Amino acid sequence: MKISNAFRLGLVGTLGVGVGFLILTSIVNLSTVITYIGVAFFIALGLEPLISWLERRGIPRWASIVIVFVVILGIAVGVIWAIVPVIIEQSTQLVQAVTDFVNRGTYEQWYQWLQNQFQPGVVDNAVAQGWAELQKNLGTITGGVLQAGIGIISGAFGVLIVLILTIYFATSLHNIKRGAYALVPASRRAGFIDIAEQVTDSVGKYVIGQISLALVNGILSTIFLTIIRAPYPMLLAVIAFLFSLVPLVGTLSGSALIVLLSLLLGSPLTALVAAIYYLVYMQVEAYVLSPRIMNRAVAVPGALVVVAALAGGTLLGVLGALIAIPFAASVLLIVRQVVIPRQNQL
Repeated sequence: MKISNAFRLGLVGTLGVGVGFLILTSIVNLSTVITYIGVAFFIALGLEPLISWLERRGIPRWASIVIVFVVILGIAVGVIWAIVPVIIEQSTQLVQAVTDFVNRGTYEQWYQWLQNQFQPGVVDNAVAQGWAELQKNLGTITGGVLQAGIGIISGAFGVLIVLILTIYFATSLHNIKRGAYALVPASRRAGFIDIAEQVTDSVGKYVIGQISLALVNGILSTIFLTIIRAPYPMLLAVIAFLFSLVPLVGTLSGSALIVLLSLLLGSPLTALVAAIYYLVYMQVEAYVLSPRIMNRAVAVPGALVVVAALAGGTLLGVLGALIAIPFAASVLLIVRQVVIPRQNQL
């Protein structure tokens, strides 16, 4: 009897470990699909305040959804139609400028300047080692370029999937909420609904706020870079907009890249003026724009914002960095309205 119990215990334990391993493996294999679902649901929550705003003005929900998506897609198509040709042209000019920089005497002047900054032979040895590593890993680099091409195609397919899922989540968001609320015991359902609505509302406002900050940076960058006659102002403005979509470090990273390109492809004076402008803009964004826009969406202490963004970016990449701050705000809201009141009652 004891042997039978031991066998049964080992069998159940082995099956449990196997099922757990199967679940973890399935999650890893489905990571791309899970990411698509997470991005689509996040965008749907971001569009919900606009849809609700139209609903409050007497427009049916289905019509509100159609209006929001038609307007957003129309703006996206219009922007792409206006900007993409310019970006392609300026990107071609950028590649040509880099090629000219390498081929003409400017490269030799920079190389001579670098040699003068270090002991004799240091720069030459570094270049020789870099060239050797490049030749050694040429096959890997070629494979990486091929993978990058495949990644672009997969990215376009992923955008289509995310768009379809976003439309589905936006149309059925109320049903999803009702289904989730029905799983909560009736005695606690009212409190759960109140907190869940606050969480989804804050996520939606956060998405709109982050896009608003990115648009401000992109528009102001376009105007400023055109005024100072920076090289390829439209392309640099798009870089500023895209980087600003990433919270915490996006504006800083994009600004540093723009200043570097202005230095290499423009003039030191242009780079200096751009650096001063972006230093001033980052202060205005941090202390004027961001508090006014984001405090209406999420109220999270600065230290928690940094920790959440770093942790989210490490775990889930760009998606993690995007959802980390509203997730932290949600956890903070639950702690304030659920955990602390319970502790006060003990």
